[in-house]
Amino acid sequence: AVLMMLVNGKILGVSGIVGGLISPGVPDRLNRVAFFAGALVIGVAAARFFPTLNPGALTNNPVTLLTAGLAVGFGTRLGSGCTSGHGVCGIARLSPRSVAATGIFMAVAMATVFVVRHV
Repeated sequence: AVLMMLVNGKILGVSGIVGGLISPGVPDRLNRVAFFAGALVIGVAAARFFPTLNPGALTNNPVTLLTAGLAVGFGTRLGSGCTSGHGVCGIARLSPRSVAATGIFMAVAMATVFVVRHV
């Protein structure tokens, strides 16, 4: 996040970066592709070389994962950003909107875990 701000002068918001990959006419598409590819490569490498760091997902059901992914995508559009943009960068800039958004993200995440695990 710090390097993105220092090098490009932009906030590291993953939903915005990935959203720009599917939006037509985005001028910095190569930077977005490089970021996305790097995130995938690092994720695969971490899973390969450090398998105990992530003991497993809550589910591996493709329908559940697709539904969850769409819900997250909808939520990031509705909230004008994701946890990386609001939680990491926005709070660091003391943005009241980001503090509120991150609080909502966390509350919904806690409620979701409670429902999935206990209800």
